[in-house]
Amino acid sequence: MVIKLSAFEKSSSKPSECPETKLPEFAFIGRSNVGKSSLINMLLARKDLAKTSGAPGKTRLINHFLINQAWYLVDLPGYGYAKVSKTDRKTFMKMIYNYFEKRENMINAFVLIDSRHEPQPSDLEFMNWLGQNGIPFSIIMTKLDKLSSSELKKNKDVYHKRMLEDWETLPPFFYTSASSKSGREEVLNYIDYCIKVSADAKESK
Repeated sequence: MVIKLSAFEKSSSKPSECPETKLPEFAFIGRSNVGKSSLINMLLARKDLAKTSGAPGKTRLINHFLINQAWYLVDLPGYGYAKVSKTDRKTFMKMIYNYFEKRENMINAFVLIDSRHEPQPSDLEFMNWLGQNGIPFSIIMTKLDKLSSSELKKNKDVYHKRMLEDWETLPPFFYTSASSKSGREEVLNYIDYCIKVSADAKESK
């Protein structure tokens, strides 16, 4: 997939405020400080379309970006250790769950994982929730440039083994680095594939 056009369209505090559209959406979500904004900018070949920050918890709303006039990239608030109150954290999670439950045009959720860390309870819990609710998702491991090839292989194996304790089969995995642009083509091609499969399914109905 070639990204020709990308533009921020809207921020929403709840799903009912999101754009009224039938265009396919791909949601990006992960623990705070996982490198989500940097990854989005890398995928879209834009320097600062998604706002980055050294402070966790920068994203507080549902942010829609219209891509190639054909699909939406949705930047969701992070979860995990962001320095926010318990009340705010509950509000964020309610907004996130409502988004996934109500957006029928959401094709796939990309769950971002920091490749340097062992499986985190908050990530596993969230992915189990997606699975229990029949929401398609894939995993993007970020910050590959921070690891040696041997460290990466070890962490991959640990993650796969842990997930197979709860899952019969693994979801698609992608391995990325915002700085080196590793994995960009693979993620974009998968989005393109999902759009085509979704369109074929609608035509066959």
